[in-house]
Amino acid sequence: MSKVSLKGVCDMHVHTNPDLRLRAYNDFELTDAAVRVGARAIVIKSHQGFTVNRAYLCNEYNKKIHGDNNFTMFGGVVMNSVIGGVNPVAVERALKLGAKVVWLPTQSAKNHLVKMKQDPSKGVDIVLGWKIVPELNEIFKMINDYDAVLGTAHVSPEEAFIVVEAARNAGVKKIVVTHPEWWIVGMSHEDQIKIVKDYDVILERCYAQNMGGGKYKSNLPDNLEIIKKVGYKNVMVDTDGGQTENPHWELALEEYMQYLSDNGISDDQIYYMTRTIPYNLLGIKEDK
Repeated sequence: MSKVSLKGVCDMHVHTNPDLRLRAYNDFELTDAAVRVGARAIVIKSHQGFTVNRAYLCNEYNKKIHGDNNFTMFGGVVMNSVIGGVNPVAVERALKLGAKVVWLPTQSAKNHLVKMKQDPSKGVDIVLGWKIVPELNEIFKMINDYDAVLGTAHVSPEEAFIVVEAARNAGVKKIVVTHPEWWIVGMSHEDQIKIVKDYDVILERCYAQNMGGGKYKSNLPDNLEIIKKVGYKNVMVDTDGGQTENPHWELALEEYMQYLSDNGISDDQIYYMTRTIPYNLLGIKEDK
């Protein structure tokens, strides 16, 4: 089997320091790693709200330290309690600053709190009475206006279907179902197939999942299976990387891609899942 190349790859889900949990790289160290392997783009994510301001500093750092290259760091915003939950004002500020992804709640999702045996009453409502909360309609319009991406984050499969349908009805073009394989989200293969068939969304399938207690489980066999069931054109290869328990971001991504290659996924299909899909989502011109 041929050895995969990270040149031109894009990962839309990586965690870095500063964070409330120690991460393997800080923002600048991740920038260094990305430039070193020839990556095209990364989206840094934080459960603490904005990362778009940090992405700006990474790009300034890149120009000063590494000079001429085509790597770009992007950021986004997570609608957790730290920014007031489903807060159109905060989302608008993030989008005006250049945010590319607007995620539904992660650690503040009621589904997340239930699965973690915490108090769901402290979570952020996104669905009430089988309908989205009204503020989401404002946010959908902003996502459209700024050509951004909606990520489903840590909500339940039932909530994801309701939100995705409402977003599609509102004209949102770019929708990513965030790590549906993670046990916190818990979306079955049948539901992943259905949500792709019904709404033509992108499934973000990540390198490994946190099982609690610092233990991680590889997603690679299951990722391979869902690619074969759904089709590569609706699966994006991301790492959700940055944990100190897992390999560094670039090593995890290389292992993931090599696993797919070694198990019958063609170079063109891997290219599509690691470049074409995220390029389209981020508005990056593809040079192939």
